[in-house]
Amino acid sequence: MLIVAVVGPTATGKSDLALDLAQALAPAEIVNADAYQLYRGMDVGTAKVPVDERRGIAHHQLDVLDPAADASVADYQAAARADLDAIAARGARPVVVGGSGLYVRALLDEMNFPGTDPAVRSRLEERAEREGTRALHTELSRLDPAAAISIGPANTRRIVRALEVIEITGEPFTANLPRQEYVRPAVQIGLDCDRETLDARVAGRVERMWDHGLLDEVRALAPSLGRTAERAVGYAEVLAHLRGEITTDQAREQITANTRRLARKQMGWFGRDPRVHWLDAQSPTLLADVLEVVRAADDGTLDARTDDRPTRRSLGS
Repeated sequence: MLIVAVVGPTATGKSDLALDLAQALAPAEIVNADAYQLYRGMDVGTAKVPVDERRGIAHHQLDVLDPAADASVADYQAAARADLDAIAARGARPVVVGGSGLYVRALLDEMNFPGTDPAVRSRLEERAEREGTRALHTELSRLDPAAAISIGPANTRRIVRALEVIEITGEPFTANLPRQEYVRPAVQIGLDCDRETLDARVAGRVERMWDHGLLDEVRALAPSLGRTAERAVGYAEVLAHLRGEITTDQAREQITANTRRLARKQMGWFGRDPRVHWLDAQSPTLLADVLEVVRAADDGTLDARTDDRPTRRSLGS
């Protein structure tokens, strides 16, 4: 069954569209691809759809992590792909939704996550200190020239990781980098929005989060937030306020500014993928437009772009 993925910047209405799609394509189930919605209790600040507003549609990869845990893309990939298999076995359509680009790629694309070997890494780190990073970069140039070109000679962490992967796998580091190749048939729908409108949507979302208890949510979670969760936009700023570093007004202003910055980053990520089919988030015929794209993809008649240019980038204009 073809996977339908709804992607794009925050505040463009992805969750609502995913629900509409799941109803229109029934039987269908939704798989989350937002890194922070994986966490239990992080509801208001991540704009998680409340249970009573999910229209009876099964949702997966929500509330699966304790806030103290560090998120792992590799773990997400394994769990979410298992969900896809189970959904397909039930004869339902998977609808993936989220704005975390790496998680979307990990779920849909050919992407491997080589393990780590503490002994190998420690030895390489000791060599970097003893011989210098440039010596390791020279070795990387010999073993994997393409990786050496993409990794600067001063980036010790990435050089060590590349050499570690080469030693563990016996393959070039570049052989394990993600490729834009779907592991299952899929179509990506991107929601586009002009900058002025999106900025207004972000401001409205922050106001609603504040009114719905973001401050109380973060205060309750603060003692249990781990390194990953505490960096989420909305949570990091409120934590700074709770530590007395900024005022409530400053926290709200920073959340709005950082959410807008996140939206531009997300558009940059998804905009580089020529496979995304961009549609106007404000279109009155949005659902019908998406269903037409899905129908064409199901039929194998959907035109595929083969160059490396994004289909639409109004947010960046």
